[in-house]
Amino acid sequence: MNSQIYQKLVENAKILENLHLRDMFNEDPNRFDKFSIKWNDWLIDYSKQLLNNQTLDLLNQLSKNAKIDDWQQKMQSGEKINTSENRPVLHCALRKKKGELLLNGENVLNRVNSVLHKVESLIDGVTNGIWLGSTNKKITDIVNIGIGGSDLGPRMATFALSKYWQPGIKVHFVANLDGTDLTLVLKDLNPETTLFIIASKTFTTQETMQNAISARQWVVNKLGDESVSQHFVAVSTNINEVIKFGINPENTFEFWDWVGGRFSICSAIGLPLAMAIGYKNFHQLLLGAESMDEHFFNTPFSQNLPVILSLIEIWNTNFLGCQSRAILPYSQSLSYLPRFIQQLEMESNGKRVDRQGEFINYQTSPIIWGEVGTNGQHAFYQLIHQGKIKIPCEFILFKKPDYHFENSNSHHAKLLANCFAQSEALMKGKTKSEVEAELAGYSEKELQLLIPNKTFAGNQPSTTIVIPELNPFNLGALIALYEHKVFVSGIIWNINSFDQWGVELGKVLANRLLPMIERTEAITNLDSSTAGLINFIHN
Repeated sequence: MNSQIYQKLVENAKILENLHLRDMFNEDPNRFDKFSIKWNDWLIDYSKQLLNNQTLDLLNQLSKNAKIDDWQQKMQSGEKINTSENRPVLHCALRKKKGELLLNGENVLNRVNSVLHKVESLIDGVTNGIWLGSTNKKITDIVNIGIGGSDLGPRMATFALSKYWQPGIKVHFVANLDGTDLTLVLKDLNPETTLFIIASKTFTTQETMQNAISARQWVVNKLGDESVSQHFVAVSTNINEVIKFGINPENTFEFWDWVGGRFSICSAIGLPLAMAIGYKNFHQLLLGAESMDEHFFNTPFSQNLPVILSLIEIWNTNFLGCQSRAILPYSQSLSYLPRFIQQLEMESNGKRVDRQGEFINYQTSPIIWGEVGTNGQHAFYQLIHQGKIKIPCEFILFKKPDYHFENSNSHHAKLLANCFAQSEALMKGKTKSEVEAELAGYSEKELQLLIPNKTFAGNQPSTTIVIPELNPFNLGALIALYEHKVFVSGIIWNINSFDQWGVELGKVLANRLLPMIERTEAITNLDSSTAGLINFIHN
């Protein structure tokens, strides 16, 4: 970061730490108008963030010095901005409908569209009874086996868009290596009417392949080896391993190394989602993501949603000392969104080395966590309201409900009231004088006990994102919003957001320990704790 601007931001932070958001709103009746943006009938209100005009001016200078526009161009042109793996980053090409994007002389959009046509064809075959199981029964259940980016994105979006599920098709997800996950999914399914999607770029991911092998055995035990080709398809780049598994190569959906798993929902990794909601609705999700791409690449930074959300995060993390951020969707349909954003941001920006391979001395990604409202209010909001930690919050809600219960709007009105009340309470808090007025008539002894307990400091920063309704288009735009926000933060932190070397070490060590746990090798060259744990399992 530019040292001069950095120092000015440090000084600005010292000033703001002595101010209260309640007073800032009282002093400026137009604060909401100044610090909120409308886009495509969305509203992003960041007026409850602990910042002022000077903060934004300095942060915008920071973004210009980071040359975000140059990095945008590098991404769009296919330059290898994932430097540690020597790869371009082209997830935006997955939803780009016009023009061309040349990579090694080939227009990658042609390959993308070819796979999308294949996805559409499979959906048509299954829903119309053209693709049948090996006993000529119609497919009724789809089981996606993947992990990480091959699971969280499609799982989140499939659950979010339940209103759009196709009749006659149920989609299930298996990710955990724990056999309980697969067992509970399969226990009520019929192998004759079940189609498995094995989603693994390399087709060697341990968790995915163990679940795939067990699922294959489950099918073979009932239907025989020859049934595999009718009950399994693959999303992978490793065609040789796919063939060894018994999957027809024609039923393999191509996936490219220029798409990171956590950025891949718009690719064939989104196949289970497309099966659940139908191809037309999946296409709408792609259009929504593309609309956010166009906004990100063509909008001035002062009005650019991903840039603004990124700058707020830089401010909270590096200048206000916040170490976590809560994602709080007030929508049951977005139950999996906090977990999805957690992976997207922490796997991308949880780094300690910059693009030049040098160790950095500042925090990058905060800890991302959260829960749907109003459930979270009865779990951890107490800590946010009265704990000693400053936790920026991100509220996400929809103007229209997904479902009406018995033609009543009471559910949604109360949901909105709770969301707005929480952001207001976090900002305002509750002063001693307000508590005293509330407790008029209590004895002095009672007041001494109750006043400290009923006083709230407030001044907790939050952003509220209001979207007209939850539909495929808006969900696609929301996903792309966070993808680009991650990219911008990585640029400013001078890190590579598109590798994840930290994921590899545990895998390597697990492979080394497995023979010792299975007792095919002696326990050797281990620390006393690891050796002791394995010995305890054996006994």
